[in-house]
Amino acid sequence: MFTPENTVIGFVGTGVMGNSMAGHLMAAGYPLIVYSRTKEKAGGLLEKGAEWVGTPRDVASRANVVITMVGYPADVEEIYLGEDGLVNHGKAGSYFIDMTTSAPSLAVKIFEAAKERGIHTIDAPVSGGDVGAKEAKLSIMVGGEEVDVEAIRPLLNLMGSNIVYQGKAGAGQHTKMCNQIAIASNMIGVCEAIVYAEKAGLNPDSVLKSITTGAAGSWSLSNLAPRMLNGNFEPGFYIKHFIKDMKIALDEAEHMNMKVPGLALAKTLYDQLAEMGEENSGTQALYKYWNS
Repeated sequence: MFTPENTVIGFVGTGVMGNSMAGHLMAAGYPLIVYSRTKEKAGGLLEKGAEWVGTPRDVASRANVVITMVGYPADVEEIYLGEDGLVNHGKAGSYFIDMTTSAPSLAVKIFEAAKERGIHTIDAPVSGGDVGAKEAKLSIMVGGEEVDVEAIRPLLNLMGSNIVYQGKAGAGQHTKMCNQIAIASNMIGVCEAIVYAEKAGLNPDSVLKSITTGAAGSWSLSNLAPRMLNGNFEPGFYIKHFIKDMKIALDEAEHMNMKVPGLALAKTLYDQLAEMGEENSGTQALYKYWNS
């Protein structure tokens, strides 16, 4: 069982989501080693007592549990499988948990490479945005060996409120693709509903009071529509990362010979926003497509 007395946690990636997630682990008493490409992003954690190291290799050599929360599959591959990566320098018996939204096939590749070295790996992408991360209410979708998942479940419980084991390596990432597909089309509906309310001369805030608790209700409607109306397009989740996720899901769907017209439309709209310079805005900035 992992306790603060026998566990040193390494955390790679301290951005919008990772910072809060790592903070919950520290609050529970776990010693924390952090690495991020931009040291300044880890400033708050360092002030609370986290230790900074300069490479993923340093993290792997010091920690017996490593959690990664980075941007893109290319980042994940470099951090895990690169020459100075976690797998090459991790200790046998260590647990590596990738909470980035990444490609299912890469999760399998990492699992197989780590297994050869006696390292346990788990793919555990999350949903819930910056709010879920701050409140430790993330939904965590987990793939890997079930016995490994149960071993680290107490740590996941510190960051999320809905931890579901989905199956073998890669299953967590496939589940996250289901999540992103559902969000993609839903965000179009949320934005169209708000713009429709405005053009019909309604009070959008009043409309939200009616529709968020009915059959149209969704997390995006309750949490992101109010941000749209307040002109708050700060990222709880970056558009550039959402485009990355949708690209992964489109590729996986193609491999399964599945048509995903809703997802394809959403990616087209978000690609246009990125071209308009909104790639670093939050996903709720899709609202601007109708008001540009």
